[in-house]
Parts: sequence; structure tokens; C-alpha cells
Amino acid sequence: MAATVASFSRRNRELGVLNVGAMETDLIPEARLSTALRTSVVWFMALAAALGTAGIYPLQPAIAEVADSMHTSIAAVGMALACGPIGYVVGLALLVPLVDQFAPRIVLSAQFGALAVTSAVSAVVGSPWLLGFVVGLVGAGSSAGAQLSSIAGRFAHPSRQATALGIVTAGISAGIIAGRIVGGWLTELIGWRAMLATFAVACAVIAAIARFVLPATRGSAADGYLATLREIPALYKRFPALRSAAGRGALWFFAFCAVWAGLTVALSQPPYSYSAERIGMYAVAGLLGVAATRIAGTWTDRVGARRVILIGLGLSAAAAAASSAFLEHPVVTLVCLGLFDAGLFAAQVANQSVVLAIDPAAPARFNSAYMIVYFIGGSAGTAAGAAAVGWFGWPATAALAAAAIAAAMASLRSSRDIGPSPR
Repeated sequence: MAATVASFSRRNRELGVLNVGAMETDLIPEARLSTALRTSVVWFMALAAALGTAGIYPLQPAIAEVADSMHTSIAAVGMALACGPIGYVVGLALLVPLVDQFAPRIVLSAQFGALAVTSAVSAVVGSPWLLGFVVGLVGAGSSAGAQLSSIAGRFAHPSRQATALGIVTAGISAGIIAGRIVGGWLTELIGWRAMLATFAVACAVIAAIARFVLPATRGSAADGYLATLREIPALYKRFPALRSAAGRGALWFFAFCAVWAGLTVALSQPPYSYSAERIGMYAVAGLLGVAATRIAGTWTDRVGARRVILIGLGLSAAAAAASSAFLEHPVVTLVCLGLFDAGLFAAQVANQSVVLAIDPAAPARFNSAYMIVYFIGGSAGTAAGAAAVGWFGWPATAALAAAAIAAAMASLRSSRDIGPSPR
């Protein structure tokens, strides 16, 4: 056991992110090992993360149907749906740190219960302004995925931390992809209101299961909840590892969102003029990214975060550059998109493992701080990608994404916050 403690301490000293004295008082290795998550619980967390993350996406393919049923414009409904991402950012800031304060089973059970209620309410609203308010609440609750990844970082066995994080992140990635696909399919099958009601029932089931299977250990954060919230802005200054990880993560999430937003615009215009359904099917390429998150977690535990991030980013940059010349060939484009997603999702798992290692006893505040910056980068990428296609065309948009990824690689090579690979 002494060797295990020494190895764990040495690894985090190499990361330059953990006060070993704090670790020895706040995170007793025997306690962590005794509460280590079972594999079945990790997979349940992945399922819950997928469902929670999907919450802000299922109405996007149904925007026309929602507008018709409310006798309003598509623009008004679009503004209402834009409240989802805004709520998500609020949830990252206010709700994610709760799992450092209270027992995860209590927090997640309550949050999925709230998601069930708000989703049911959104299924019966009759005006876009009220829909926007409720969608914002759903967006806040969708931060459950980030909470679950924090739980994985805190409770997973030290030797399998990145593996567990990879599984949960795969669930988050699946939720992003499946939320649109399943939402569109169910809307076509039973209507958008019944689709949201179905989502509400699923959230209620997850809430009930979470109450019994997630860890019951009370949060170990030294500070109170309000003090933790006030501390989050200062974390960027105090911890270089968080600052550099958030910066490079924002760069590649900018690239990710720029590519997917730009792709939608490019394929909807001549000479392609694809239907929304056909454009949506391109998201299937993201399934390769879901698989990559699972693999990336295992390899991060084996060879270290730096190597996995560099390989993932190199693959994504090459795929983005290649896609600029092959948009008229759907099969080649799908392959490029699959490799692009796989590389970025793999990098995300490895990068997030560095963030969660800053303080393994209370990782949620660091995950919250990281994800806020990460999501801001993605929001900027969405706006830039759509605009760049209109102004300069698809090749320039793909080149912009490749340049952002290259900048993330350059920042990683100059960073000393990630230690050498495990031996």
C-alpha cells in the first residue's frame, strides 16, 4: 500500500497540480479503494450522462413542428431553444460543484427528478417564451453529464480513473449525437410533445436508480457551496494546469463546433441543397468518436495524457484539412468526420483526466471551471463556423478548424503541466 501511495503522489507531483499534504489528509487511499466504483455502476453513469446531456438537443430537429403547433415563427422557436445552451452554462457553474458538497446519489437523483418534471412541463407549454424558460431549466439540468464525469474522477480506482472517465465521456458524446437523432425519429413517430414526455419518463427512471446505485459518500470539499462558487474564478489563476487545459480544450471545441455548424450550412446550400434529415444523418459519423472515448480512457491510464492528446489532435487536424477538399464525396466526408470526432473526443478524455487529478478529493469545482471555458470556446466555434461558410466557403472553414487544433497542439508542447507517461 505504501508503494501505491508513493506512486500516486509521485504521479501528481509530476502533474504539478496536487498538494500532496492535502491529498494525505483529504483523500485517504484506503477509503478511496473501498468506495471504488464497480464497472456496472460506471456503465450506468454513462447511460445517465447520455440521457442528461441529450436534454437540450431533441427539439432541434423538430423546430418546424413546434412552430406550427404554437402558431408562431421558426425564428421565435429558435430563440427559445437557444435558452438550452445558456441554461447549460449556468448549470456548469452552479450545479456541478454540488457533487463536491453532497452525496452523489442525492444530487443526481434530485437533478434527474427535476429534469423529468421540467421535460414534462415543456411537453405541454403553448407559447415560445414559456418554452424558452423551461428549456433553459432543462439545459441547466443537462449539466448532469459533467457532474457524473466528476464523480468518475473522484471515486474510480486510481489505476482506472481515465478508463472510467472515458466510459462516462462516451455517454456524454452519445447523448450529443443521439439526442438529435432520437429526437427527430420520435417526433416523426409520435409527435414532439409525446417525445418530450417519453424523455421525462426516462429521466424519472434514472432518478430512481441513481438513488440506490451511486455513491452515498458525502462530498469532501473543505469549503461551503457558496465559498466554492466564489472560488471558481480564482482557480484559473492559482492552478496553471487548469488554465492551460481549459485553453487548449476551448481551442479544439471551437474547431469541433465550427466544423459541424459550418457543415450544416454548406450542405443546405447549392450545389448540395440537402434536406435536414439527410444532413442530420452525417452525425452518425460521430459514433466513431464515442468509441474513441472508451479507448482513450484506457490508453491514458497506460501511456499518459500528453501522448493521447497529441495523437488525437494530430488525427483531427489531418481529418479537418482533408475534409476541405472532399465535401462532394459523402463517403470520404463521413470518414473524415468520424476520424475528426474520434481524435477530439480522445483528446478530451485525456485532457479532462488532467483537470480531475488536480484535486481528486473534490474534483467537481475544477471540472466546472474547465467546462465553462470549454463551452465558451464551442459557442464561439458555432458562430464562427456558420459565418465562415457564408463568407469564405467550406474549405476556409475546415482550414480554420485545423488551425485551431494546431494551436492547441502547440500550447500542449510548450506546457509543463502534464507529466511524463506512466511507466
